[in-house]
Amino acid sequence: MKNKILIMVPAYNEAKSIGMVIDALINDSRDWDILIINDASNDDTSHIAKSTGKVRVIDIPFNLGVGGCVQTGFKYAKDYDYDIAVQFDGDGQHIACEIHKLLSLISRDETDIAIGSRFMKQHKGFKSSWSRRVGINIFKALIFILLGKRITDSTSGFRAYNRKAIHFLAENYPVDYPEPEAVILLYRNGFRLKEVYTEMRERHSGRSSITFFNSPYYMTKVMLGMVMTAIRPKIVDRHQSSVVSRQSSVGN
Repeated sequence: MKNKILIMVPAYNEAKSIGMVIDALINDSRDWDILIINDASNDDTSHIAKSTGKVRVIDIPFNLGVGGCVQTGFKYAKDYDYDIAVQFDGDGQHIACEIHKLLSLISRDETDIAIGSRFMKQHKGFKSSWSRRVGINIFKALIFILLGKRITDSTSGFRAYNRKAIHFLAENYPVDYPEPEAVILLYRNGFRLKEVYTEMRERHSGRSSITFFNSPYYMTKVMLGMVMTAIRPKIVDRHQSSVVSRQSSVGN
């Protein structure tokens, strides 16, 4: 039986790229559903996505940031009983044909979360700016200190999740700049994470919310969040707890 797959595309003011992203996803496969999560954009992102007639669009009335936007996608994936959810940026940086690399790891049950990494091997393609790579390497070192695990691209927003991870993150996804913190959260709560090399393009349009001037604030805030997540108690999965309780009651 085929897995039921959802592609979650968080989007904020991506009118110049969202149509191209949707076309690429549709052309690459018709075996998955596409969800555009419009984070209160003030441009034509929502209209352009809806005009294709080929995707579902959720319009968030107030800007939640990437954390709340992606968590909306997880809640949708949980409510509609998807087996796999793929996080895919709306700015044109990710390449649709690379999704199959992530899906393959999940489908073979090699991992619970597959992360597309730009840094798994040397290449001449786009790697982001020098300053951003410095920050990514700092996160890489901190994750190794906290977890003893090597993650080369903790800021990657190109990820696939199995059903167990979907249900967990629908209730527990971090806010603000969540990708590095989510790595800590998932690993600390017993989830398997595995990276695979994926190519990445320079964003098609727009610019990142993380600038040269606010990057020290961003780095400090994310690192603090990572440390706090690492030292907090494990989260009890309420769904699993209820299952255990029912089984105990039956046994008695």
